[in-house]
Amino acid sequence: MAIEELEQKLKDVIMSIPAYDTDAAERARRHSDQLTKPPGSLGKLEEMAARLAGISGKLWPDLSRRAVIVMAGDHGVCEEGVSAFPSAVTPQMVMNFLHGGAAVNVLARQAGAEVVCVDMGVAAELSHPDLISRKVVYGTANMAKGAAMSREQTLQAIVAGINIAEEKAKQGIALFATGEMGIGNTTASAAIASVLGGLSAELAVGRGTGTGDEALMRKIEVVRKAIAVNEPNPGDPVDVLAKVGGAEIAGLAGVMIGAAANRCPVVIDGYISSAAALAVARLAPGALPYMLASHLSHEHAHGALLEVIGLSPIIHLEMRLGEGTGAVLSFHLIDAALQLMTEMATFDSAGVSKG
Repeated sequence: MAIEELEQKLKDVIMSIPAYDTDAAERARRHSDQLTKPPGSLGKLEEMAARLAGISGKLWPDLSRRAVIVMAGDHGVCEEGVSAFPSAVTPQMVMNFLHGGAAVNVLARQAGAEVVCVDMGVAAELSHPDLISRKVVYGTANMAKGAAMSREQTLQAIVAGINIAEEKAKQGIALFATGEMGIGNTTASAAIASVLGGLSAELAVGRGTGTGDEALMRKIEVVRKAIAVNEPNPGDPVDVLAKVGGAEIAGLAGVMIGAAANRCPVVIDGYISSAAALAVARLAPGALPYMLASHLSHEHAHGALLEVIGLSPIIHLEMRLGEGTGAVLSFHLIDAALQLMTEMATFDSAGVSKG
């Protein structure tokens, strides 16, 4: 597609996102209040059930078919020494996902979820029958010296994510989770959070894969430099993703938009996924009600980032792995919320006096 067609495709999909069904959500809340418990006593589980009703337009949607979309891409900013791991780990971990050996694979099997692995911008040739290749770059350029990607490449990545969500929804997937792999992507995410979320570089930058104090300070300076060099426009999220983002981050933004357009809830993983979610909240506000925040990452800026987006995490386990692990873990709580609403007795059916 030419860049004009990509821009139009993105605009059309954003315009097609259905409105959140507030009536269905309210019906779910009224039903919850009739169950044999004090009103609100199941806390976030009750609100989650109501959100899922509002998203789907159905009182209790069937979310048994679910997938975690794990997008991978390399980052040229690793040249600046911002990661404790070499870029070679990205393609190695992609193959680990495809062979079923990563943490997200284990947790996805436990949750009955499909793992969909997508090469958005890995700086290596990868081949596997289960790999979806939508490579728009062989690793981004070093954002400390110039734009990470062109606008056209960024739009290609976003539209690829939209298309994958659309294809999976047509295949019956009703619940999505976001995951990623890309050495250096916490640096890109920090830059996105700083530009779009108004967070200082000191707050936005965390240790990522475990960088030491000296590397942390270098990472903060790299984020400052990348923003100064590229001058990304905070009023144009695509420009921000292009200049200081990554192919996998843009792809995840597309998945979130595509899921919303197909009336599917999408569970956001940790810091990198939340950076993509922030871009989506600015680009397509209608997609925001379709997002559920899975967990509070151990990355110290994640809480501030979620607050900027307007999302509240479901769990807090001090995780910082990425891959979609926190999002997939949250599937169990989503199942619990729906099962409680469908299987609990009401005061009338159980013959219990209501206070």
